[in-house]
Amino acid sequence: MEKRISGKTGLLGLIGTPVDHSKSPVMYNYSFEKLDLDYAYLAFDITVEKVPDAIAAMKTFKMRGANVTMPCKSEVVKYMDELSPAARIIGAVNTIVNDNGKLTGHITDGVGFIRNLKEHGVEVKDKKVTIMGAGGAATAIQVQFALDGAREISIFNIKDAFYEKAEKTVENIKKEVPECVVSLYDLNDTERLNAEIASSDILVNGTLVGMHPNEEQTIIKDTSVFKKDLVVADVVYNPKKTKLMEDAEAVGCKTVGGLGMLLWQGAEAFKLYTELEMPVEEVQELYFK
Repeated sequence: MEKRISGKTGLLGLIGTPVDHSKSPVMYNYSFEKLDLDYAYLAFDITVEKVPDAIAAMKTFKMRGANVTMPCKSEVVKYMDELSPAARIIGAVNTIVNDNGKLTGHITDGVGFIRNLKEHGVEVKDKKVTIMGAGGAATAIQVQFALDGAREISIFNIKDAFYEKAEKTVENIKKEVPECVVSLYDLNDTERLNAEIASSDILVNGTLVGMHPNEEQTIIKDTSVFKKDLVVADVVYNPKKTKLMEDAEAVGCKTVGGLGMLLWQGAEAFKLYTELEMPVEEVQELYFK
């Protein structure tokens, strides 16, 4: 690393808190070195209150851009000069690109999720999708499904603060992508959930249910709702195969885990920064096994 740092090296980074566990620095720095790009990537522990300072620093230091993690994704929106369609609908940003002082905010979580599905042979255009959850990742996935041509989206969440946010998301999708039929239901309405799954092509768990150390948990208790032509995808990546996925596979469903979403959302951000493709196969082998 030290040998390739020069007086012309461009800076990128990650802002949010906590960031000490992030794979982003090793993933991006490996990719820069592999492609002989004169950039360096660092992680900066930034609270919401420090977002204005971080944005000012980006401009002052002429950083090429930054990834944004919680709890800063919504706060940085205030300081963007332009937003991608998905970022505008969601009201959150996880990737900032700095073009000579003009900051454009993107959100790549949904793109990464859809790309991961495609890598597993699953197309989303004209499909009906049921998504459980309405948090940050789930919302990005919902919006990207709509933007990428899903025919119908059924969203389920418990009636909490995220449910209220989901109501706004539904409104925004209907406004921006009117050809997509989108509905919101109470996750505790098991009968409705089962009915929507029965008529869906893809089922997505966008919640943290089933994540370590609660590997035995799953939202779907009645496995009879699974059918062989249903694709079941999870945002959880630890464990790599959740109980939801195991139950679905037991009846012949194709399943897709959450680890690939992390890889491909990072690859999308890399392309936004550099206009080049990340060396995904090498990165996957080194950091996403």
